[in-house]
Amino acid sequence: MTYCVGFLVEGGLAMIADTRTNAGVDNVSTYRKLHRFDLGGGGFVTLATAGNLSVTQATLNLLREGIENADTGQVETLDEAPSLFRAARLVGQAVRKVRGDMAPSLEADSVSSDVALLLGGRVGDGPLGLYLVYSAGNFIECGPETPYLQIGETKYGKPVLDRAVTFRSPLWDVVKIGLVSFDSTLRSNLAVGLPLDLMVAPRTPAAPIVSRRIEADDLYFRDLVERWSSALKATLTAIPEPPYGE
Repeated sequence: MTYCVGFLVEGGLAMIADTRTNAGVDNVSTYRKLHRFDLGGGGFVTLATAGNLSVTQATLNLLREGIENADTGQVETLDEAPSLFRAARLVGQAVRKVRGDMAPSLEADSVSSDVALLLGGRVGDGPLGLYLVYSAGNFIECGPETPYLQIGETKYGKPVLDRAVTFRSPLWDVVKIGLVSFDSTLRSNLAVGLPLDLMVAPRTPAAPIVSRRIEADDLYFRDLVERWSSALKATLTAIPEPPYGE
């Protein structure tokens, strides 16, 4: 399994994904789950993937090769999408086709073909967007009311997001909170592991996109983890004991 989260706030877009894939306790591997497609006109699409690795890899390759449009007969690729909504539709089509081809054989061996993908980016100098694409190919769009989307092992990292993230949260504060969310998940779930991949795109189209891999020896991440643990312990110590035993 894996854990991926995407944020769409007033200041921009941020996406984080881990890299662990496991098919049992003795078969643990590292694979990139955050993939970027550069579009014409300075646009981009970033996909975070969770679920069956063979299905997600085949889906990504199909998006690069192209999918035939049933109405026009032309082959459409993700890097030629005229809008982010159309990009989400292409990803959904690719997921349906790949699962249609692979699911019968996988399920015959009791292997799940389920996947989920986060799609974030912009087309040209248009607005940023963030979508969650499900196994059936349908999708939802992120909005200001809940300015983040998660896939994979979501439960351990969700509480801190619910408490701390709003649409008006500064972009780099959101990245910090996202990394805390990953620390909580890493501590509680062996199916999620370092390194992490990070992508940050400010709302202004001309601003540079930041891409970074966070390894186990990353100084900032180690400092964040230590500070967060210390702050939690200090806060618990400062809270009065329950009076229920009196």
